Amino acid sequence: MVQPGDTLGYIAESFGVGLEALMTTNNITDSNLLEVGQSLTIPSADTSEIGPAFKIIPDSELVYGPSSVNFDVTDFVNSKAGYLSSYHQEVEGELLTGAEIVQKVAQNYSVSPRLLLTLIEHRSHWLTSAQPPTYTLDYPLGFEDSWHAGLYRQLTWAANELNRGYYLWRVNAISTWVLADGSIVAVDPTINAGTAGVQHLLAKQDTLESWRNEVTTFGFFQTFFFLFGSPFDMAIEPLIPSDLFQPVLQLPFENDTIWSFTGGPHGGWDSGSAWAALDFAPPSDVQGCFVSDAWTIAMANGWIVRNGNGFVLQDLDGDGKEQTGWVILYMHIDSRERIPEGRYAWAGDRIGHPSCEGGISDGTHVHIARKYNGEWISADGNIPFIMDGWVSSGDTYAYDGFLSRNGQVVEAWNEKNDLNQIQR
Repeated sequence: MVQPGDTLGYIAESFGVGLEALMTTNNITDSNLLEVGQSLTIPSADTSEIGPAFKIIPDSELVYGPSSVNFDVTDFVNSKAGYLSSYHQEVEGELLTGAEIVQKVAQNYSVSPRLLLTLIEHRSHWLTSAQPPTYTLDYPLGFEDSWHAGLYRQLTWAANELNRGYYLWRVNAISTWVLADGSIVAVDPTINAGTAGVQHLLAKQDTLESWRNEVTTFGFFQTFFFLFGSPFDMAIEPLIPSDLFQPVLQLPFENDTIWSFTGGPHGGWDSGSAWAALDFAPPSDVQGCFVSDAWTIAMANGWIVRNGNGFVLQDLDGDGKEQTGWVILYMHIDSRERIPEGRYAWAGDRIGHPSCEGGISDGTHVHIARKYNGEWISADGNIPFIMDGWVSSGDTYAYDGFLSRNGQVVEAWNEKNDLNQIQR
């Protein structure tokens, strides 16, 4: 059944079928004509082609995790003296260098900066060539879409797709890749999530023949090896310990206020990441976007390691690094009275006012998500959110879900009603 935000391309990819086959089976002549709630028949996929078992990167080289702590993007880019070292682009009203763009995307999407740099070099040679081919200047990653012109949007697209492949594989939610020429390849079951992320991204642009070359020894892996050495020499395993548990958390709002639970498990940062996030809206009779006078509060003790356009990141393990241990993302926090970077926040301290600032939002709320060692932790997985005893769970589709405590159940709804009211 079609959900808000679904496209035919995304549905075809999720089920491992060709777009044309999906349209033909359902008598659809225009791929843009989809309605929420529409039922689709999914055709059978031809999976006679099986992808290689070759592992391209370990999981710890896909995420912005512990192996990124001592890596300086600017120093590395400058040392190569290529086109990227002199590149500048305006992003969100600020002129950034190429290295700063890579770092920004790595942090926001929680994707390894080494992986993003490898992708840039693999597609356009911007790292090592001072004069790369002119056809790469607008689309350095080869994704020719006018909305994604320029390095920043090329990288945000790529980071989101790397995450999509990684997290779909993590939860056993994908078994085939649909390539750019419509070929369908069954994923070898022995690969790891990091490799799945890279295979998925490359499949978005490659024909079957070129993809086979890119996902084996002398393809993308070789580019990484020439830049940084073997990625498996940097592996941190296990990235997520089998006995991992969530630290004690509280709901992100003050006592004696009733908020609305407006979003069940959904993407932590953009649609490709794990369903790591939940949404809460402050009490108000006003709909749409406004800056609330209510406060979002710290869910635990920890350092504020980064803030920016609507977001605040809090490190919970005490080392002041967002790549290691548990980290909480608070999103859509208005700049007015927002807690500054570098401050230690105790559980219950005020973080800022919920709003629509940052990201995409059609109504004032706070979006919260968790990471561990750089990996987004699903709110509907085996380590759910537990906040003041409320336990999160999903309900098949993004944004659907529940919070349960002692027999009480609160259901996520995108508007205030009797079913989604919650308080501490």
